[in-house]
Amino acid sequence: MRLRIILACGAVLLLGAATACGPAAATSSKLGVVASTNVYGDMVRQIGGSHVSVTSILSDPDADPHLYEPGTQNGLAVAKARLVIQNGLGYDAFMQRLEDASPSKQRLVVTVADVLGVHGKDANPHLWYDVPRLGTIAGAIASGLERSDPANAADYRSGLRRFQTSLGPLKREVARIKASFGGRPVAYTEPVPGYLLAAAGLDNLAPDSFTRSIENGTEPTPQAVSAMNALMTGRRIKVLLYNSQAVSPITTQIRSAAAKAGIPVIGVTETLPPDLIFQQWQLAQARELFAALKT
Repeated sequence: MRLRIILACGAVLLLGAATACGPAAATSSKLGVVASTNVYGDMVRQIGGSHVSVTSILSDPDADPHLYEPGTQNGLAVAKARLVIQNGLGYDAFMQRLEDASPSKQRLVVTVADVLGVHGKDANPHLWYDVPRLGTIAGAIASGLERSDPANAADYRSGLRRFQTSLGPLKREVARIKASFGGRPVAYTEPVPGYLLAAAGLDNLAPDSFTRSIENGTEPTPQAVSAMNALMTGRRIKVLLYNSQAVSPITTQIRSAAAKAGIPVIGVTETLPPDLIFQQWQLAQARELFAALKT
């Protein structure tokens, strides 16, 4: 079984409004926003600026978001929030439980999966890796801010423009990967970077029977493990990407097999690492992917 780490929010120190696990120190003059992960929380902070007080529920880079269990502080934050940003697709299902526990007609909920029209039980939930549609996600967040706080709508629109402009280097890096290495075979241990690889025109060869099992926390079949191993031993891929937030004996073995075969290995995460903003994080991962493909 893959290693699962469940956050104990009461033990996490509050590091600031954008990364807090519990409720942020809200003020009456600021719009209270709760984001299910610090990825969306950072987007809110960048677009909303000084007008928002943001609580990001998932923020621990060493935790597996899929098994997160919310605490009472999370419930209090949602109860007080006027705007909630969540992913959908079952990724942050705990948010619905928190919202149902504190119903409010004054609270607006933005679900990113609904914004992008992504549905279905087999859909990849890691929507913030979809570089071509980050502008759409940011636009939905800005719209939610405007609807929740019309008095500052002009500032939210300005924040949106700044955010979208700042995505330029990331989009150019993804385009550079596609122009230089489009069609090259790669693999991942689970679909965290799937949208990024698709945008870069790379061909993921990892068998779905393996990656979905890893994502769901179940044991892949021996046939799936054998097929995944064959990609490494046969050097059929140029790069292996693995989820460094969900490590198991199987993914460790696959990573070791790739390294032994001389295949570059890149770790990716589901939540925003400390001390980085969203654009820095994603750009660094894209640049690392470009460098690995060059080897």
